[in-house]
Amino acid sequence: MALGYLIAQIDVHDLDAYSKYTAQTPGIAADYGGKFIVRAGQCEALEGPAPGPRVVMIEFPSYARAKEFYYSDEYQAIVGIRHGASTGSAFVVEGAD
Repeated sequence: MALGYLIAQIDVHDLDAYSKYTAQTPGIAADYGGKFIVRAGQCEALEGPAPGPRVVMIEFPSYARAKEFYYSDEYQAIVGIRHGASTGSAFVVEGAD
């Protein structure tokens, strides 16, 4: 079974509020088998426009499990904090076998 990845490109404009979100996401992700592969850090565009200043990638046991995490009651209870403190995009992608 292929792994699933949740990838987000985020531009934080309220770090204090955003930190309340980031304090909770690792535990919720872990409940769905997720582990952070990328969480901010250095980023450089090699082709095309650069992604948001903060890139996050969470690996899950499957594509379905990544979606379960995103749509879970626990995550939906905090995603509004991220929406209020930042702009960006998030998507799920299936890994290669």
